[in-house]
Amino acid sequence: MSRIGKQPIEIPAGVTATLDGKDFSVKGPKGELSLTFVREVDVELDGTLLTVKAIDDSQRARSMWGMQRTLAANMIEGVTKGFEKNLELHGVGYRASLKGTALALQLGFSHDVTYQPPAGITLTVAKPTQIKVSGIEKQVVGQTAAEIRSYRPPEPYKGKGVRYEGEYVRRKEGKKK
Repeated sequence: MSRIGKQPIEIPAGVTATLDGKDFSVKGPKGELSLTFVREVDVELDGTLLTVKAIDDSQRARSMWGMQRTLAANMIEGVTKGFEKNLELHGVGYRASLKGTALALQLGFSHDVTYQPPAGITLTVAKPTQIKVSGIEKQVVGQTAAEIRSYRPPEPYKGKGVRYEGEYVRRKEGKKK
């Protein structure tokens, strides 16, 4: 039994949720999101409570039960608070700046790397070595941060590269004489 799937989702004040068959849409102060539930789960919207139940005891239904509940909970959290990921640039001469909505990165290459964020994602650069990725969809925020990090992941010898805030980079010892 799914411990996550059993928990009902509380819909906070200021958020409008509608359920039409398997189509679920939620509208809040930050925006609007929608999701179509898979056929292996049964969904009920009762006032301010959303409950997700597995339709039978098959492996796929039990797998989808917790995941679909989590997706719906992330949608509700996204339209109320939003999601954000912070990235740090470590390395001499590594810096970031915004050119319009695009992010220009200097990462030690012979050229600048330009990243155009997807729709619904806001990039902010507080300092030249700090990037904040924010939006209402948790998956898109994480994917955007991962794509920016993939241009120059942290390396283990000097620790240079783009890393998540608070990420620990295990350092290796260099060559011996």
